[in-house]
Amino acid sequence: MIEFFNHLIHEFELPLSNPVLVFSLILLIILLSPILLRKINIPGIIGLIIAGVAIGPHGFNILEKNSAIELFSTIGLLYIMFIAGVELDMNDFKTNRNRSIVFGFFTFVIPISIGFPVCYYFLGYDFDASFLTASMFATHTLVAYPIVSKLGVSKNKAVAVTVGGTILTDTAVLIILAVIMGKSEGNLTQEFWIRLGVSLTIFSAIMFLIIPRVAKWFFKKLESEKHSHYIFVLSVVFFAAFLAEVAGVEAIIGAFVAGLALNKLIPHSSALMNRIEFIGNSLFIPFFLISVGMLVDIKVIFSGPTALIVAGTLSVVALFGKWFAALITQLIFKYSGAQRQLIFGLSGAHAAATLAVILVGYKAKIIDENILNGTVILILITCLVASFVTEKAAKRIITESEDDNTGLEKLESLQSEHILLPIANVSNFEKLLDFSVLIKDKNSANPISILSVVSNNDEAEVNLIKARAKMEEFVKQGSATETKVNMIATIDHNPAGGIARVSKEIMADIIIIGWSQRTGFLDKLLGERVDSILNNTDKTTFICHFEKPLTIHKRIVIAAPPLSEHENGFSVWFVKLAKLSQELSIPLVFFCNETTEKSIKRLKKEAKIAANIQFQIFVDWDDFLIISKDLHQDDLIVLISAKKGATSYSTILDVLPMKIEKHFATNSRIVIYPQQYDVLTRGKQYNDISTETLTKSIATVQKIGKGIGSIFNKSDEDKN
Repeated sequence: MIEFFNHLIHEFELPLSNPVLVFSLILLIILLSPILLRKINIPGIIGLIIAGVAIGPHGFNILEKNSAIELFSTIGLLYIMFIAGVELDMNDFKTNRNRSIVFGFFTFVIPISIGFPVCYYFLGYDFDASFLTASMFATHTLVAYPIVSKLGVSKNKAVAVTVGGTILTDTAVLIILAVIMGKSEGNLTQEFWIRLGVSLTIFSAIMFLIIPRVAKWFFKKLESEKHSHYIFVLSVVFFAAFLAEVAGVEAIIGAFVAGLALNKLIPHSSALMNRIEFIGNSLFIPFFLISVGMLVDIKVIFSGPTALIVAGTLSVVALFGKWFAALITQLIFKYSGAQRQLIFGLSGAHAAATLAVILVGYKAKIIDENILNGTVILILITCLVASFVTEKAAKRIITESEDDNTGLEKLESLQSEHILLPIANVSNFEKLLDFSVLIKDKNSANPISILSVVSNNDEAEVNLIKARAKMEEFVKQGSATETKVNMIATIDHNPAGGIARVSKEIMADIIIIGWSQRTGFLDKLLGERVDSILNNTDKTTFICHFEKPLTIHKRIVIAAPPLSEHENGFSVWFVKLAKLSQELSIPLVFFCNETTEKSIKRLKKEAKIAANIQFQIFVDWDDFLIISKDLHQDDLIVLISAKKGATSYSTILDVLPMKIEKHFATNSRIVIYPQQYDVLTRGKQYNDISTETLTKSIATVQKIGKGIGSIFNKSDEDKN
């Protein structure tokens, strides 16, 4: 018994050394600190940093920074930079590229311009120490990025500008670090510059030319191996981080570039993105934040006036330099006050690159211990301030966007969309479900309803059980993207009748069905089932065939006939295709006339859609195949068709799906039949028909019939 207690006491000796106990403690902190601090409106990130201070070697010495914690901390930092790169809206980033360069310039130059004279004249350091410390002020780490990601404002222009500026300023600072180190070692020669330039060029070529091609091949060949996709992405992140270090810059630059390289292949609403964010936000990123806190030595504040003056000066200069850069950016681009605060919050935190610069300078004896300790205090203060400011600004932006909401919800014909996805061919259904998840409005409370209709015969009950078992797999697929999927199995005399009936019962406004592999149109190409669905329902209907994974496509090419903007479902299909474009980070290319182009531009402006939209004037619908000279193999072809009797209907639309299948067999394709009438309009149409009028009409027809009958009877009598 004594040996047992001695062993137990030994296990709990501080600092803890048992890896299982260490891991358990950190997981407990990750679990409890955000929950406890949320009660007093303090961001969870701050709780993790404070917890790191408390358990670290400079706090209660419960844990010491060992290789395991260092590893998880490094993974967490790389994860933050990678997620920032992969979540970046590339269309928005390209649009705001110049703005990112401007912000990157100011957030780099202003802190250095303020910091250098303060360090050189006020604190009395030499040129190298002052310049290196001033360059540290220019760096920032996206510690607060998980806040904007969680609150759903990561697509805001201010975030895109800040993230773009981060990569520019951190790269510039780390290059300055390499230059100062070369100068201090006497290696600042022509050979140094040539080696740095060549290595960065090779690194960029590998990341932007080779990695995307390899990733496309991998995702296409192993489309069903979902777990392998995550391992592949993780491998690319660490490989890119290693290559960046070999090229002479920090690993965080490599992780961010990896996010940019894989950006188009990982849609934000995909299961893969959900896995990346879930594991990062649950484990690796909290590890990094705790490790940042473990660096902080509170005792430095009480060690003497010099350390206190240095720490206070560095913190004030760091925060003021970033705030001033955010202010100038706001004034130039006319951003709101909340956006300015968001830019300041995201760029105000100093952690990874800051620490890298200072530690390298300290080891090279360019800076002294006061700067090192002051920087550690600076990290704590700036991370706390940045977290508070970012969360407050993000909530203000959400409130402002809700108050000025002329967005998608008001343009949709129904208050809350409901997508119906009938199962016809199990082999192609997975791609249809992926497509449905990508275009689904995340604000809609309704699930995606998958439907299986079984024939009404003696085996109906057995077939219902089999259908439900088959649909369970697709429910799991939907849950991987945090999308609610509802199963509906029903009995009907024919599948088309069941689909039409259920679509009305659940008040679905979008039906997505697969494209049958036949010849001809409607009765042959799409089958009588589709013909019956179109005739018996007035829902916006997507008929889809995906030849390859959605992430492989490079453009969405849309052929919209004249007057298509007058259909009631016009805003519905446009919003959905625009959302797909943003998820895949690819442009929409419209082939339409000038009138339709104006309507699309107006709708884009009203809906505040940031998708990249291009137009080509097209009027020769009788010679539709002329469009082929502008199509590529990786294009997703979309035909906006119409039901007979619709405003935009013409007979040429009946044969176009057959031509598309025949001449563009290797392309993915979608035919869309927009909703014709509004729900209220349909109700009024039926209300206009009164029973009295109907009774009179029947009576009139009966009288005419009797009259015609009497005429024939008289003719027969005359013959006789």
